[in-house]
Amino acid sequence: MWEPGKYSGYHGLTMGYLLGELIRRITGKTPGTFFRDEVAVPLQANIHIGTPASWDRYVAEMIPAPELKPGDPGYVTDDPRSVRGKVNATQPKIQHIVNQPAWRRAEVPAANAHGNARAMARIGSALACGGTVDGIHLLSPVTLEKVLEEQTNGIDLVLNTPIRWGLGVELNTAERPLSPHPRTFSWGGLGGSMIVADIDARLCWAYAMNRMGQGPHFLDPRNRALNKALKTVL
Repeated sequence: MWEPGKYSGYHGLTMGYLLGELIRRITGKTPGTFFRDEVAVPLQANIHIGTPASWDRYVAEMIPAPELKPGDPGYVTDDPRSVRGKVNATQPKIQHIVNQPAWRRAEVPAANAHGNARAMARIGSALACGGTVDGIHLLSPVTLEKVLEEQTNGIDLVLNTPIRWGLGVELNTAERPLSPHPRTFSWGGLGGSMIVADIDARLCWAYAMNRMGQGPHFLDPRNRALNKALKTVL
């Protein structure tokens, strides 16, 4: 749809399947099983990709955000011929299926991890601390530096907003500062969840919710307020 390297287009769901297939071919495990064995269990983080039925009692029901209608603030009509319009025309309405048992059991690596902010921050702390936390080694410092290498910097054609991309993560910018420290990266989920890893401060914070907000996570006033408060003490 465009010259490679000239623009970016957010792969909201397909990125997880692509990485999941690499995991399966290399390890023989599904991404959920690999994540459990190599990340969640060693770090004692209560988060699952493919949530067992025994954990359903710990899962809060998701409350979908009201759908915007013409005339509502923030309502946008996409050109169906644009990249964004084509993507949104085929995007499943995840917010309407997230409370179904079949969704919880499935392994959708980019979209259906079930956990809490404490577990997210626990995993992210390994990244913020150079790839290792409490003796649990996930990534080498060399690999982590690769994550921070800028891939593109400009308008993302799917998100329709400026994004400075590293390897699968948003990098710090003056326009949307995540931290006063440059070696910081972030991403979030549909509804407002968000995680930020600050390598210079050796700090990670995360936000999770069950009441879904409108629009992309980086416009959600709840996580923005938390991020603003944190920056005042860094």
